[in-house]
Amino acid sequence: MVLKTVRNIVRINEDKCNGCGVYVPSCAEGALQIVDGKARLVSEVYCDGLGACLGECPQGAITIEERDADQFDEEATRVRLEQTRQTREEDCACASANAPQVLEPPETGSVQIDEILLTSHLEHWPVQLTLVPTAAPFLQDANLVVTADCVPFAYPGFHRDFLKDHAVVVACPKLDDFQAHLTKLTEILRHSSVRSIKVVRMEVPCCSGLVHMARKAVEQSGRTIPVEEAVIGVRGEILATA
Repeated sequence: MVLKTVRNIVRINEDKCNGCGVYVPSCAEGALQIVDGKARLVSEVYCDGLGACLGECPQGAITIEERDADQFDEEATRVRLEQTRQTREEDCACASANAPQVLEPPETGSVQIDEILLTSHLEHWPVQLTLVPTAAPFLQDANLVVTADCVPFAYPGFHRDFLKDHAVVVACPKLDDFQAHLTKLTEILRHSSVRSIKVVRMEVPCCSGLVHMARKAVEQSGRTIPVEEAVIGVRGEILATA
């Protein structure tokens, strides 16, 4: 029998939650998951109420409240984490969590050599968002591509279709410091004359945090900058553009 007690516990505002999953890895107990596109508390017994997830949610959808709830069960949490350790990153809604995949190469004779693909269209350095100066000359009057780390590996036409005539910054919404990246991109938009932003991300849910970051940076910069999105599949195809 689970005992109830008045204690601190997570509260999720579903109206604010967009299901980006950015904060999920910060919950060491695995109490939070993305279910049907929204953050959910899996069970009250898995939440210790210490608030490690606070500040990680870019939408501010997670808070800690004091209320009547099931007691935190450390042993039940340990058992659950052990049972799900092989699939925990999948529960965190990111492709890096999926079982390793071997992608079959195209059939012999189906690959066409395109010399355009062999030409680099990179026009500046550095490219990592952390390292790019906020007022770099290449950002002035630029069309900016904000790309996830994995995209150039998955999409062979990245230089031709996205990088040509664009400045680029590279970031990962899951493994990098989301708040630091948001602050940096906001400063870039404030101190440069970037004209447009195209976010190129992978199809995995956690990568959608990159789109949120770009739109939030535009909002915080006080400027009006159009933001477009392109979604790349793990097999290298363009799944969507908007």
